Amino acid sequence: MARTFRRHLARPLGGVLLSSLLAAAPLARAADWPQFLGPSREGRASSLELFPSGEGTAINPKVLWTHPLGSGFAGPVVAGGKAIVFHRVEDKTLVEAIHARDGTEVWRYSYENTYKDNFGMDDGPRGCPTVAQGKVIVHGAEGMVHALSLADGSLLWKYDTVKETNSPQGFFGRACSPLVIDDRVILTPGGRNEKGPAGLIALNLADGKLLWQAVEDEAGYASPALHGGVVFCWMRNNFVAVSALDGQVLLQKALRSQMDASVNAAQPVWLADERVFTSAGYGVGADLWKWTRTGSKFTRVWHKDDALECHYSTPVFHQGYLYGFHGRQEFGQHLRCIRAEDGKVMWESGRVPGGTLLLVQDTLLVLTEAGELWVVDASPEKFNRRAQEQILRGGHRSYAAFSNGVLYARDDRQLVAVELKPE
Repeated sequence: MARTFRRHLARPLGGVLLSSLLAAAPLARAADWPQFLGPSREGRASSLELFPSGEGTAINPKVLWTHPLGSGFAGPVVAGGKAIVFHRVEDKTLVEAIHARDGTEVWRYSYENTYKDNFGMDDGPRGCPTVAQGKVIVHGAEGMVHALSLADGSLLWKYDTVKETNSPQGFFGRACSPLVIDDRVILTPGGRNEKGPAGLIALNLADGKLLWQAVEDEAGYASPALHGGVVFCWMRNNFVAVSALDGQVLLQKALRSQMDASVNAAQPVWLADERVFTSAGYGVGADLWKWTRTGSKFTRVWHKDDALECHYSTPVFHQGYLYGFHGRQEFGQHLRCIRAEDGKVMWESGRVPGGTLLLVQDTLLVLTEAGELWVVDASPEKFNRRAQEQILRGGHRSYAAFSNGVLYARDDRQLVAVELKPE
């Protein structure tokens, strides 16, 4: 059974906590976490991160530092020794670079923002920053895109998706975490202008100029994913595939709830053998699809209403199994493991607050909406929560980042850096 601890965040978390987490091997210097869902945009840490599962050396989780934040659900990213956070304080939206090891501020950029959420669900921002080629790209809930220098935070360019593409506000504003592919930035404004549909757009990473626009659909709340030079995205009404090079639409398949008050929020998850997993709440359920490049065919392998219905959190895939939160967030959820080949439920936790998760080797680091960090075996054998630690206030749902043995997580008041190291 997991051990539960409650400590004030201002103090190091001393003692033997999160027991049996690591084997004796030391943590290695590892890759950055430069975007939503990590280096490969799959919710998994770099293979350089050493975080073995099973019985072994206990570790001492230690709060390295905290940094005050304002509102927003945008999770942190880590690149070049800096933790980048995107948040809002009153009528200013801020992008800050924090020294990853000691929490000191490196630079700060801010801009005026009067966006108000129509449903009182936080005024943003929502999408995670993306760091690529020395640039930090952020996309605010109000629709502005900013490119900043990673070195000093200076503004390189900006693009207004409302002005340029008539991007609608939707239920909760814009939430796309930018996807950078070589020299282009992929976004989902869900708009239309005099040039035609602009559901998906590509901007030049160097100067922010429009390279292409495509897809007649509004934006959903799932960010785009890349697979084999093709951008896949779950929009408001359709699952779409477009060429990353020129925006040619390869697939546009109707896929959404029959309820108007619904969203598609979990990013598509690519498995092996050209298969992709999609899941949404509001009666949509879970599907496994087979992608055939020739003819751009998208064939359903299986569908289940009660396998892994992901409301907003993207699941992770590991060694033939999917792990994620099942059910509507407002009704309570279950952490589940399902077999990818047929959707069979292998195990589930009891009813818990919702949350997000990431994979480090054979271990799931789960951040719940109650502000708890769980350490769970990524194994289909059983639900084994090896540890449980309060690291944040409750009531938040941002994704965390993991780099070089440190977990970076936020709520609506602070960013916290928690080092996980062997005792």
